[in-house]
Amino acid sequence: MKSNIPIDGNRLWSDLMAIAEITEDGIPYTRRSFSPLFIEGRRWLRQKFEEAGLEVRTDAAGNLIGRLPGSRPEAGTIMLGSHSDTVPSGGRFDGVAGVIAALEIVRSLRASGKPLQHSVEIVDFLAEEPSEYGLSCVGSRGMAGLLEDSMLRYKNGAGEQLGQAIERVGGDISRLAEAKRDDVIAFLELHIEQGLVLEAKRIDLGVVTAIVGIARVEICLEGRADHAGTTPMELRQDASVVAAHLITEIAAQAKTQAQKGDGHFVATTGIVEVSPNAANVVPGRVRLVVDIRAEKPGATQAFIDWLNLRSQSMADAANVKRPGWSVLSHTDPALCHAEMQAMLAGAAEMLGFSTLHLASGAGHDAAFISRIAPSAMLFVPCLDGRSHAPEEWAEPSAIAAGAAVIYETLLKIDGASALS
Repeated sequence: MKSNIPIDGNRLWSDLMAIAEITEDGIPYTRRSFSPLFIEGRRWLRQKFEEAGLEVRTDAAGNLIGRLPGSRPEAGTIMLGSHSDTVPSGGRFDGVAGVIAALEIVRSLRASGKPLQHSVEIVDFLAEEPSEYGLSCVGSRGMAGLLEDSMLRYKNGAGEQLGQAIERVGGDISRLAEAKRDDVIAFLELHIEQGLVLEAKRIDLGVVTAIVGIARVEICLEGRADHAGTTPMELRQDASVVAAHLITEIAAQAKTQAQKGDGHFVATTGIVEVSPNAANVVPGRVRLVVDIRAEKPGATQAFIDWLNLRSQSMADAANVKRPGWSVLSHTDPALCHAEMQAMLAGAAEMLGFSTLHLASGAGHDAAFISRIAPSAMLFVPCLDGRSHAPEEWAEPSAIAAGAAVIYETLLKIDGASALS
């Protein structure tokens, strides 16, 4: 760990390992949003925020916020943070590293005695990961004014509505409009890369250029279920054969798109449901869900248009119907603020760290906060690119480096007259 960094890397690491211990027994590392362990983790964070001398509150959308007032509060707020919830059997770093790094940055700022014009806030956004209510990025949607009334009625398996769950963790949906912010002048989020690029290229830190837009498309193919032994091959209407060819073409088309060099692009057929799913029956129906992610706004729609035409033509050619076609969700890419990217890269260079500009193929709270404020992200490498798994790992020195760069960038933003 470099000695010139302006934060206490050992204290940061100690806190990160401490909150990791708040997990389900035998299922590390699990703190699902809205669960008792998530609430316990929130209590731990609140105590740490208070010990750091911050004003602590939970906003109407259920975000935990620690505030350090600036000398000119009217100048606006510089916001740092990420999320403390996890996927089942997740890791110790995804999300929560950004919260703990933000805490360490604020503690180091207070210890330095450097006066700040802007107020600084640390935010633990509620339910960034997909929740049991069928929605992700709940808190950042609320802060951006994008948490719709219909979403509040989404239910979990026990019948509890999302709105009720938000109130259970300290939010107040009757005042949800108050969660939307107009005072944030900059948002910075530290996160593990969740990929292999930085490690493979031996680069210290990644400056994120954009957070991909994500679309999910459902396709249903319907042929005819028949006896697998008595139905001749030439007389079959096998929906699974069409699905198999379509899956292969999706991968090939996505690879072609990615090789164009027009930004990050991937497509994955992650759900394949075959019915009746019996060894001795010709499959009569298949349901596919395709996940499409693109850095450029038009790339996703172009792929959806191709998929619509291609899936229909393949079904027609095989005498199979396509009774189901639906775009389940479609969010636009979020571009990271160019000036803040430059500030991050400059701060890294000043501290002696190498950087690479790259897009994020995963979704983040920053994508929603970018709707209301200039936003940027900094990636730290993770071992073998592993994430959403207990094996997820980032070196203490890498997280300290990322926190140090955000510390210096925050000071640059505070001293600037305004971001362009």
